[in-house]
Amino acid sequence: MDDIREINRKTIDDFRAHEGGGPFEGRPLLLLTTRGRRTGKPHTTPLMFMRDDERLVVFASAAGAPAHPQWLHNLLAEPKVTVEIGPEVYTATATVTAGAERERLWATATEMHPFLLDHEKSAAPREIPLVALERIPKT
Repeated sequence: MDDIREINRKTIDDFRAHEGGGPFEGRPLLLLTTRGRRTGKPHTTPLMFMRDDERLVVFASAAGAPAHPQWLHNLLAEPKVTVEIGPEVYTATATVTAGAERERLWATATEMHPFLLDHEKSAAPREIPLVALERIPKT
């Protein structure tokens, strides 16, 4: 667990230092900041994403772990999140997709990223949640 935290910390620092460019140029990576459901403290996680029209979709695969990642539990408690993609930072509402929408997105996600099928097998019987991030317009 500590190793992944160190890898994530380095990725976050590098991503921010390069504003999502440099070694991350053209890669589907974003930073998602949620609020801890118990502490209220911000927690940032680097995640792969795909686009779905105006929304971004992230995968709560936890690399096929049997339990959902902590960031998912946090956004279920507080769906208002911060998204960093390239140099852009904005607030979004996170929604776990379900039913036909999830199936459509899962088909696209697994076509783009076949390794998700391995994650799904490893995570079974847990279904990997797909989370849509919808920008909150500035007022």
